[in-house]
This record gives sequence, C-alpha cells and structure tokens, in this order.
Amino acid sequence: MSVRKSWYIARARRRFAMTRECSLLLPRVCAALADPRQPGSDDTCLEKLLDWFRSLTEFDPTVKLVQDNPCLTELITSVLALPEPSPSILSFTLRLAGILAASETRFQHLQEKLLVRLFGRDGPLSSAVWEDASVRSGWVEGVHSMMHHQPALHFLCNGGGIDVIFALQGDPSLFVASAASRLLVHMLILSVESETTKPLGTKDCDWPACAQMIIKHIEDSLQSSSASHVEQSLKLLTSLFGSCRSTWTEVLWLGIAKQIESFLTEETVQAQHMLANLLLNMAWSPVFCDTEGSFWALVTSALEHLTPVQAGPLAVGILRLYKCPQDVRIQALTVLLQPMDCILRAASQPLEYAGLLDESVSDPATVESLLSSKSSCASLLCQTLAHLDELLSLVYLPVDLPYTSLLRSLMTILQFCNGFLSPASPLGSMISRILINCFRVQRSALDVLAALSERKGCDTLIGSLFDVLLAYLESPNTGPTVLKKTFQATSKWLVRLHELSCSNSQWQQTEKILEDVFLVLQKRLCSPCWEVRDSSLEFLTVLIKCLRDQDEFRQSLLSSEVPRLTENLLDDPESYVRASAVTAVGHLAFITYFAPESPVVGNQYNKENTVAKLQEILSTDPEGFPRRAVISIFTKWLRQGCTGQLEDTERFVSRVIQTVEHDLDWEVRLGGLELVEVFCSQTICQLGLPKCSYAPVSSAVTSSIHQNESLQIFCQAKLFSFLFRSLCDCDKPVGQRACDILLGLRGSFYPIRTLKDSQGTEDSPAGHSIAWLQRTLRQGSLAQNFPTDGGNGVDFEDSEIMMLALGTIDLEELHDELNKSSDHVEKSPQSLLQDILATVGTIEENEVDCY
Repeated sequence: MSVRKSWYIARARRRFAMTRECSLLLPRVCAALADPRQPGSDDTCLEKLLDWFRSLTEFDPTVKLVQDNPCLTELITSVLALPEPSPSILSFTLRLAGILAASETRFQHLQEKLLVRLFGRDGPLSSAVWEDASVRSGWVEGVHSMMHHQPALHFLCNGGGIDVIFALQGDPSLFVASAASRLLVHMLILSVESETTKPLGTKDCDWPACAQMIIKHIEDSLQSSSASHVEQSLKLLTSLFGSCRSTWTEVLWLGIAKQIESFLTEETVQAQHMLANLLLNMAWSPVFCDTEGSFWALVTSALEHLTPVQAGPLAVGILRLYKCPQDVRIQALTVLLQPMDCILRAASQPLEYAGLLDESVSDPATVESLLSSKSSCASLLCQTLAHLDELLSLVYLPVDLPYTSLLRSLMTILQFCNGFLSPASPLGSMISRILINCFRVQRSALDVLAALSERKGCDTLIGSLFDVLLAYLESPNTGPTVLKKTFQATSKWLVRLHELSCSNSQWQQTEKILEDVFLVLQKRLCSPCWEVRDSSLEFLTVLIKCLRDQDEFRQSLLSSEVPRLTENLLDDPESYVRASAVTAVGHLAFITYFAPESPVVGNQYNKENTVAKLQEILSTDPEGFPRRAVISIFTKWLRQGCTGQLEDTERFVSRVIQTVEHDLDWEVRLGGLELVEVFCSQTICQLGLPKCSYAPVSSAVTSSIHQNESLQIFCQAKLFSFLFRSLCDCDKPVGQRACDILLGLRGSFYPIRTLKDSQGTEDSPAGHSIAWLQRTLRQGSLAQNFPTDGGNGVDFEDSEIMMLALGTIDLEELHDELNKSSDHVEKSPQSLLQDILATVGTIEENEVDCY
C-alpha cells in the first residue's frame, strides 16, 4: 500500500471514529430501540443512523467498534428475543447486522452468536413478521451489505439462504424483487472473481460452487414454461452484463446463447420486449463488441424479428456505438427510419420524391399496420422522433442520416397534424385522420426539426419549411405548447437562413420570410392567452440575441409594430409576461438605443423613458419575476458598456442598489450584488488597479491615487453600505456573494505583501467603529437593525474608514462561516442520537404525567 493511501485511510479513520459523547449516548439509544413499549422510531432517523454506522465501519475492518460498544450486539439479541418485534425495528436490525458483518473479522466475531439467528432458516424467515415487505427488504439489504468476503458467501450458500434469494426474485414487492436480483448479480461476481485462479471453461466443474448454483438457476429459469421466471433471469443477465466487463461473462453467455436466440422465434414465450436492453448492455461491453461471431448475428436477428416498438431502442442504442460492424449499423438505421419512410410513401402515390430507404429489414406491412391504428400510430411516431432527436444531439454521429428526406418526412408529419395535407393514398388518409391536432406528435416533430437546423443538406427545402412553420404560427388551432415549440424551431431556422443568405446572396427570400414572421408575431403579442404572449416575447428575445448585428433583421424588426407592442406588455396583468417583456425590451435596447447608429427617432428621449420605466418596475412591481428580470437586464447593459461614462454609470448603479437592497426577494438582492461586482471590476480596470492580489503594482504613487479614486467612487455610489448589510442577510447566498465581492476588493486594494501591515489598526481613531462592525458581522443574520447611516461611528461613505475595514475585518472567517451548511450542527451523529433520545424522553414524560 502506498504511503499516500495509508495516510488517507488513517485520516478517514480519525474523521469517522466514534466520539466519546456518542459512545455515551449510544447504549441509551440501543436500549430505546429494543424496548417494545416504545412506538416505532422515525424511519428517517433510522436511515441516518445506518448511514453513520456505514461511515464508522468503512475504513475500520477490525472488531473494535463491536467490542467497544457491546450495546450493538445487545440490541440485536434483544430484538431477536422479542415475540413480536416491530417490522421497522427488525428491518433496521437486519441491515445493521449486515453493515457490521461487512468485514471478515467482524463477521467471524458475530457469526456463531447472531448471524445464523438473523439470516438462517430459524430466523425471521420462519416467523409471521416475514409477511411484511420491509422485513424482507431489510433481510436482502443486510445480506448484500455483508457480501464482501468468501466466508459470508459460503455462510449463505451452505445455509440455504441462496434459495431464499431465488424465491425473492418473484416477490410481490417490486422493490424487494429488484434488490434480490441485484444481490444475485453481486454474489455471482464475488464468487467468480474471488474463488477462481485460472480462466473458466464451459464445464460446470470449472465454476465455483456458489457461481454454479446461480448459473444453474439462470439456465433452469430460461428453460421454464413460466414467463415470470424467464423475465427474472433476463433481468438478472441484463444487470450482470451492464455492470461486469470481465472475460468470464463470455463463457457464461456461450452456455445460454441458443436459449436466448430461441426467444426471438418462439411465439409461445413472450420475452422479446426484454431482449433489447440485454443485447444493448452486451454491445457496450468490450467482451462482446469486439467479436465478429454469433453475438452480432443475434443482434441482426433481433432487429429483424422484434416489433418496431421493441426494436427502436435497440436500433438507436446500436447507432450510438463507436465499435459496431457496418452492416449491423446500416440495419439499425433502416429499422429506425422505417416509420418515417412509411410516412413519406403514404403522403403521395405514386411517390413524388425519393424515400428514406431502399429496402426494409422487416415487413413494411407491420409498420403500416401500426401507423394506421389509432392506438399505436402516435406512440410509434413519438418513439421514433425521440430516438432521432437523441441521435441528432450527439456531437459525433457514427452514421450519416439522409437529412433532406428526413426533413421532408418531418414536414409531412406536421402537415398531417394540422390538416394542411390531403394525401391521395388510403394509408395516408388514415394516418392524416389519426394525427389531426395530435400535439404529442407535433411537439416531438418540432424538436427534431429544430435539431436538423444544425445539419447540412436541408438547404433546398428551406422555402417549403418556412411555409409549414408560418402556417403553424398563424393557425388559431396551434395550442400554446406547440406554438412555443414552433417558435423555438423557427428561431433556429432563421439563424440558419441568415447563414445561407450570406453565402448565396438570397437577401430577398430572407427579407420576405422575416416580414412574414414579424407580421404573425404582432398578432401573437396581442393574444388573449398569456402563455402565447409570453412565448412570443421569449421568441423575440432569442431572435435579437442571435441576429441583432444583421442589417436585414434590424430593418424588418424596426419597420414592424413589434417594438411598440413589446413595450406595451411591460404593463401586462400577468407577471410572467411582464418579466419576459422586460427581458425583450432590454435586448431590444441594443438595437434601438445602444447601437452606434441607432435608427430610432428621438433616441435619447425614448432611452430615458425606457430606463425610467424599468426602474419603476424594479421599485414598485408587486411580483418578483419582473423585478428579477429588470436587475438582470441592468447588469447585462452594464457588462456591455451601455450605461454611459463612469460618472453616469456611478449614478445609475447607486440608484439601482438603493432600490434593490430593501427588496424582499432574495434573488433580486443577489442580482444587485452581481451588478455591484461588474461595476467594481469595470471601475478598477478603467483606473488601472490590479484585478487580483497577485497582479503587479506599477508604482506606489500611482497605485495610491487610483485606490483613492476608486474608493471614492464606490463610497459615493453607496456600495459598501449595501455590501456590509448583505453580509448579514437572512438568505445565505446573498451573504456569500457579498463576502466574495469584498474579498475581491480587498485583493485589489491590499496586495499580499502589504495585507499584514494593515492588520494592526485597532488603536486608530476609527478602530472602535471597525471593531463594532466586526462584532456585528459575526452575528450574521441575527444582527438587528444593521446601521448604514454612520451609526456607531461607521461611515460607509468615508473612503479611509472603508479602506481600513477591508484590511482589518476577518473576511476569511466570515467566508468560512457563511459557507457552512445551515444544518452542520443538526447533521452530526451526536445530534442524531440526541434527537432519538428526545423522542423517547417525551414519551417517558407523558407516562409520568399520567400517574
């Protein structure tokens, strides 16, 4: 073992060792838990108690914990002696025993006395309390916890416990059944990897005894006529191949491969729906993905025989693989695209355009039948579209998709859904009737449509695409959710359209589409539905962010009624809409007011009106969302240098923070601190001070001048009053951010080499007020009536006092205190034990009162 690892383990043991206080409380807690007169303890407390024992035992495998605390074994003995123990306490005891027996030394210490009575045939297994699912769950979890060494493995297999686990795979409680399956996987891996010294063969005699029992159980279950037994084994195998990448898994697979393959063709066994996950987990394993043999042949067979719904997840999983035979990948793509190909072919007969596929893997009639059924059409299309969206989200796609045909198929689906396409074929007419106003399919198709905007090869259809999108934007039948998705797709394709027009000079097409978009946006901004107004404003904001530097976009936007309607929505009755309007107006200002050559007449007047309106919202709006939006926009303006010269910016920031510091919404106050941070950073950069304590100072004279100037600006803007008040904010994120900003300012004004010199200032004239401030700040959110007007001699607008405060106050101590979790005391083991005893004490007091 390396020195570093030994040091780490030693430190962990010290950290998680039981304290003297806890060792004194633990016997009383154990006695209370074992007392049948006490009501069941709170499950949350019991879970926390188990977590504590896990941490105590994780780095200390010795028997010291059990020997030093005999109350633990006494608790287990007492619970076992009860004629009718509480299910929750018995479950807790089983799990506790498993945690204690996780090391081989403690297992040997406990085995003879207790473990047989807990996990053997004569334990809870044979009692009436076994009918309670929590007891069965505790039994399984206890066994799993101690299953880390061979003695535990042999104890369970030799004592018949493994048969109990086999039975629990079919437990009526899904939680217990799942836990039993995971336990068997864990035991199989432990048995093979701890008890074998040479590579395994397919003969039974090569496998360790416990592994033989589990493998025989798997084989018997796969050959069973019981569908539930088959499913249990398939779940177990899926979990095994997903968690274990050892070469011996291939030996196991060779013994069951033919049986698994038969499930694809035998109609009597309904296990096909579980094969996709099994094969995918195997495909991700290097043991199987590198083979050229029977495994990939089985995958090919599965793609051919599974239904389209079952084969879809398998197909998309294969297409995500980097290591996969090319013919299998092509087959998977064919399966995935088959429903989309069917849509194209159903839209027109004879087929006007090239389809997506040259040939099908499975019978096309199966897909046609599913798409022509009302019960399966939408679900199949939604699954296919979700898989396509998943593939398109990948940075690297291992396979080329036919983007043009795929886009045409998506447009066809959308036209089916809004009734704008009347297909001639009987199949197309049937699909169209099923999909009319189907918002599930519309949303999924629009998601894929948006993702396709980032792929090349769809340029020839862009005119037709915008016809479909505009039809959705204009239609009164388009619901709010679908409209939001349409806006998202439209914004992405408008960005793509601009990229295309730059390369091929098709400005006229771009201008016409933008004009049509803004016409429909004007109508949507006046919608009686607030969700529609909100989505419209979000759409406008996205467009401005992406296209505000483009002349055609700016001209089309400013020649429409959209800017005026957007400003009107600042007074919308719905707070969400007002917040979105604030954001949109804030971004609109980059075009109307802050552009180098703004085309708006009366620019300065309009700018002042807009700023005044936003400040009014910040100070008077009754809802938090609009106020948060205002402070966010003000910060964005400040970041981008849109607030004028330094003097103007100082006044602007001062007005904003004097409004924000009294806001009841902590997120608004936090936003105000972000504004302050940006202002401080920009001011210091403009005046030439170092941005951090490690930056060099050019000269003492220049630095002193710049320090004084910066401090004067910050004091005049009333920044320090806001920052020091925020340190005592009742909402911790506000205090943490304020402390970070003050630490940053101190780093700028006090380089490391001079910081110590600034510590000895207690005897200065301002020393008493600084000391008072330090005491007040240590009270944190408990500080009452924090003065910001010079009370107690602290003048937050005096640059000399603030310079002294930055160099004297122990901001690191405040930072550490603020970053402690609010429940760091309550989460301690001692506090947990006291909580349990407090509950018991309350009961005892009530009993005394009765007499």
